[in-house]
Amino acid sequence: MRYDANLSILFTELPLRRRAEAARAAGFTAVEYWWPFDTAAPGDREVDEFVRSVADAGVTLAGLNFFADDLAAGHRGIVSWIGREKELADSVDIAVGIAGQLGCRTFNALYGNRIDGQEPAAQDEHALSTLDSAAAAAAGIGARLAIEPLSGADRYPLRTAADALAVLDKLGRDNVTLLFDLYHLGTNGDDLDAVIERHTPRIGHVQVADVPGRQEPGTGTLDITGYLAKLASAGYDGYVGLEYRPSGRTEDSFGWLEGQR
Repeated sequence: MRYDANLSILFTELPLRRRAEAARAAGFTAVEYWWPFDTAAPGDREVDEFVRSVADAGVTLAGLNFFADDLAAGHRGIVSWIGREKELADSVDIAVGIAGQLGCRTFNALYGNRIDGQEPAAQDEHALSTLDSAAAAAAGIGARLAIEPLSGADRYPLRTAADALAVLDKLGRDNVTLLFDLYHLGTNGDDLDAVIERHTPRIGHVQVADVPGRQEPGTGTLDITGYLAKLASAGYDGYVGLEYRPSGRTEDSFGWLEGQR
């Protein structure tokens, strides 16, 4: 497996722009981020500073989220949020530009919560339109989108792998894939073995954290190393993003990798 450090949740004791260097010092050659800016359309200087922080660290950018609004406030993306398509399009353009410089070929497009006053069916139709546009932009650099089921967000409609795969089926684009997050799917009680057995070819990215607690593997009950072995046997050869909250110092949370970085 190829592992990358999610620097929106790891090394948070450091400013965001210094985390890529810390990840490289810890032995990682690849990193990923949630949307690394406060707005959907940051200025050129802010974008350039972010690109330099990754490039200067000598790591690969393995994954990048599109703008998802305020995660701390409970927002979970704007793909299905009618009326915010310009913000999404702006962030897609910026993300594609960043990826073109740093080699990233996977974008996480968080679907978004159900919104008061918007019909679920209308939101879903809107999501298909915005995903189609984003997928076309990603295809221009040979990249793909990953659609992620989430836990802990009651108004987020994609809870299982089947929920996300239904969106993929409706969209019908080869470069739109499933984001297989073991923590979220495990928390929601999805059948991880069945997903691996039946749908590994449709998985575009993998993320891990243990259940419960969302900490490093070995702190909970999920057989993460076992599931990763099954994924590898089923043909998955992409990155595995470490998207967990360390139980202690970030540097002390990597023992389970046993030299695999």
